[in-house]
Amino acid sequence: MAKSKRSNSRPATQPPVSKESLTAPTHEQDELWRQRQWVKLFAEVTLKIRQSLQFKEILRATVTEVQRILQADRVLIYQVLPNGTGRAISEAVLPDYPKILDLEFPEEVFPTEYQQLYAEGRVRAIADVHDPKAGLSECLIEFINQFHIKAKLIVPILQNLNSHQQNEAIAPNQLWGLVIAHHCDRPHHWADFELELMQQLADQISIALAQAQLLEHLEEIVEVRTAELQEVNRSLQQEINDRMQAEAALRRSEEQLRLITNALPVLIAYVDEHQRYRFNNKAYEDWLGQSPADIFDSNLQTVWGIDCYERMQVYVKLALLGQVVTYENEITLKDGLPCSVNVTYIPHLDEQKNVIGFFALTSDISDRKAIERMKDEFIAVVSHELRTPLTSLHSALKILATGRLGSLSNDGKQMLEIADDNTERLVRLVNNVLDLKRIESGDVRMEKQVCNVAALMIQATESMQPMAQQQGVVLAVKPIDIEILVDSDYIVQALTNLLSNAIKFSTTDGTVWLTAEGKSNTEVLFSVRDQGQGIPSDKLESIFERFQQVDSSDSRRKGGTGLGLTICRKIIEQHEGKIWAESTLGEGSTFSFTLPLLTV
Repeated sequence: MAKSKRSNSRPATQPPVSKESLTAPTHEQDELWRQRQWVKLFAEVTLKIRQSLQFKEILRATVTEVQRILQADRVLIYQVLPNGTGRAISEAVLPDYPKILDLEFPEEVFPTEYQQLYAEGRVRAIADVHDPKAGLSECLIEFINQFHIKAKLIVPILQNLNSHQQNEAIAPNQLWGLVIAHHCDRPHHWADFELELMQQLADQISIALAQAQLLEHLEEIVEVRTAELQEVNRSLQQEINDRMQAEAALRRSEEQLRLITNALPVLIAYVDEHQRYRFNNKAYEDWLGQSPADIFDSNLQTVWGIDCYERMQVYVKLALLGQVVTYENEITLKDGLPCSVNVTYIPHLDEQKNVIGFFALTSDISDRKAIERMKDEFIAVVSHELRTPLTSLHSALKILATGRLGSLSNDGKQMLEIADDNTERLVRLVNNVLDLKRIESGDVRMEKQVCNVAALMIQATESMQPMAQQQGVVLAVKPIDIEILVDSDYIVQALTNLLSNAIKFSTTDGTVWLTAEGKSNTEVLFSVRDQGQGIPSDKLESIFERFQQVDSSDSRRKGGTGLGLTICRKIIEQHEGKIWAESTLGEGSTFSFTLPLLTV
């Protein structure tokens, strides 16, 4: 059933032009006005695509403006889904006609042979769907009649797959969807400028689609485009036309990549295997005062300076060996102020798995570092202020427990014992916090001297023997006669911390083993193994962080502070060693660390 047009349903910004007026004497003026609106619309859509990654917003603006310019009753974007079905994802339609937006159509409505024709660039302009010359089947006419369609213009939106092909000359186009315009009240002869407008807008939508996908596949695009460039360099004997097309495609990709990365407030770069910059975003200029042109092809040391490069050099070498690395560094900004940064290097591998460079991501963590320093200072001050009163309180409770100041009831003795245990735990916590603070701040200097491994192990086990007997745990030690250069007090502290944890989490009649062995004539390996409850695999790293425990109730039941393993790690790192944990749930855990052997 045909419906008449209502002029008040057009957008307010459009002159009141009806279809009848297109045949009036002012036809040329109206046509000129529409031509100007076409140029304006094309410029606006192009600008939005350059400035925005909001693909849905671009589609919405496109259909709205196209409907206004073409005086169409309905303009929609139809997306073809991988399973052969499809749906309208954006639509501008007059209120007199039914909406198609979000309706999903079966494969029969748009068969595979039609999809192939549109994938090859077919444009379909039908002035009258009921005209036998249009070639529409009766079932299709019956289907479109329910949407009051009298004339239709269909233009394909093609998605180029060059970024995933090794040779652009054979890369196909994939049909992503269609731009469709409908006239619903009467047939309509489509003008050449209308076809041209729809085709150029379809090209712009294709660009917007590629731009949106580029944001999701940033690293993949860089890798693919770099591989394409390498292929071009290896194929210099190919025809000049193919080479120019590949280079042009690469430039377009890099421009899109730079557009995205320049908007991010972090340093993003690609460095080749010779440690030279091949790409960097605008943030380098904002941070360091060096333009992308100045940095391009420059060596890392030239850009960062000798001191900063020495700190990053070891991580650069690891990245070029194929390892993903993350570390923290201190850099100097263009205004001379220091800045704490977190740096991640991701190796770039070629088809033969050879490292040909790496991607570098650097973010500013100065604010986080400042907060951590404030927190550490606050904890240190509070801990220091608590130490004296806690010591006095602990001593007073010990005196009360002796009965010198009078006897207590059984309930009183029980309460006193609880208070004494909690006070002792607080004293340990304060001491641990202060020890950790001194080690981290560098106030503690390791007084290294030649020590015998066996003597350190025996000293640690003897100090923990009373605790083991109280818990009903057997300590088994296997000392070895090896000399190392360490601070004996701190190494014994690390061993006792590990033994204490092992004893706490062992069952009665269980055994805790302390062993040591030489490894590769360069280091000695210490291990503390228990038969406790074990540690989940996802906790094996985090337990070495401050106040981290496998179970939050452990600190109450076992009397721990959550700092023992953190202190152990700091001590071992100060001795240029490594510490880690291995565990099997229900069978026990093994904590190991290495220390360098004494070299002559």
